Amino acid sequence: METPRYILIVDDEADLVELVSYNLKKEGFIVDSAPDGETALKKVKKGRYDLLVLDLMLPGIQGMELCRILRKDPKTSGLPIIMLTAKGEEVDKILGLEMGADDYITKPFSPRELVARVKAVLRRAEKEMMSEKLIIGDMEIDREKYVVTIKKKPAQLSATEFKLLLFLAERKGKVFNREQLLDAVWGDEAFVEPRTVDVHIRRLRSQIEEDPANPGYIKTMRGIGYFFEGK
Repeated sequence: METPRYILIVDDEADLVELVSYNLKKEGFIVDSAPDGETALKKVKKGRYDLLVLDLMLPGIQGMELCRILRKDPKTSGLPIIMLTAKGEEVDKILGLEMGADDYITKPFSPRELVARVKAVLRRAEKEMMSEKLIIGDMEIDREKYVVTIKKKPAQLSATEFKLLLFLAERKGKVFNREQLLDAVWGDEAFVEPRTVDVHIRRLRSQIEEDPANPGYIKTMRGIGYFFEGK
């Protein structure tokens, strides 16, 4: 018996929510809904959803902003999102995808197409889940469990240190300055100084490097920033 999939529809148009819910339920999905961004955010934090159908134009927190918030939180960063909106201009589609949406459908739409898109996005997400572990040399990063091991021994990392390490490891060889790392890992958190990056890099090295003074994983490009080289 297949595991049921939970879909959250975030839209303030009751008729549309009813139409989408009906078609998804016919396909065996369990469907919930939220009329605005704030409600959706609360539901996502409390519940377990496999995919969001997210309207762009919402009361309160807009769809783009909600997508950004979810993508910056490690607990929801991998949640599949399909944007469903009346905005069909190419720039809106590109912006939505760049913000982290997995797919983009414009209104009016075919319910059959929406169901097909939902299934396709879930299939892709399942394939990605099969490769949740990133292995580089003696390091293994488990994206799902937020665990890092070096030679099978766990590294004691904070959530922020894990995010920083994963961000660099997934972009092996690319150099990032402090401001770029702050934006990627800390986001809009207030009162975070650029030197905070250096502190976390030192802490990371103390946990993952055999010789923190001569690191093999996280390298410094003097005067520019940091990059992940690996062994």
